[in-house]
Amino acid sequence: MLDKNGIAKRIAKELEDGYFVNLGIGIPTLVANYIPDGIAVEFQSENGVLGMGPFPYEGEEDADIINAGKQTITTMPGASFFDSATSFNMIRGQHVDLTILGAMEVAENGDIANWKIPGKMVKGMGGAMDLVASAENIIVAMMHTNRAGASKLLSKCSLPLTGVKCVKKVVTNLAVLSITEDGFKLLERAPGVSVEEIQKATEGKLIIEENVPEMILD
Repeated sequence: MLDKNGIAKRIAKELEDGYFVNLGIGIPTLVANYIPDGIAVEFQSENGVLGMGPFPYEGEEDADIINAGKQTITTMPGASFFDSATSFNMIRGQHVDLTILGAMEVAENGDIANWKIPGKMVKGMGGAMDLVASAENIIVAMMHTNRAGASKLLSKCSLPLTGVKCVKKVVTNLAVLSITEDGFKLLERAPGVSVEEIQKATEGKLIIEENVPEMILD
């Protein structure tokens, strides 16, 4: 089973040389710590940063350099800062190759709910609405179940939707799954996790083929 850093490390394997990548709030921000050797990518944050680096070491933080989640970040040589209008021109103009988002729920058809729980305080949808409407390649980073142990991979989302039929792949603490016309297709198992455990934790339709491989993180 993976922790949050393990999820980020597995998602980092999806990066390709030359990609422009938007990192959402939460687990996705950790992906910047695990760029594979031999490739160059540019991380974008919708608050107006292109060229984010890994998180700073303790004591080296600069409170003026933050991501969309208001976490302190580092920047790479050649990084640039700009206003939100320019940032969302990049997003809406489909200049981002890969978007990595967190989610509260994902449905088997690719619907995503990640911005609101009715009855709880809502800070706003942020850039998620634009990201899911514009991005052609969306990977969700999330825990497979909620704190009560209920599945977050559903046949149909119960929370207000952020986007419809937009998610391409989900990486959780238990598995890597792709979204197909027939449901969640199990691609990989987390280390030490059985197919049966994944099936039990998935409420939506799960497609399982023989010999599902275990993830390779290193």
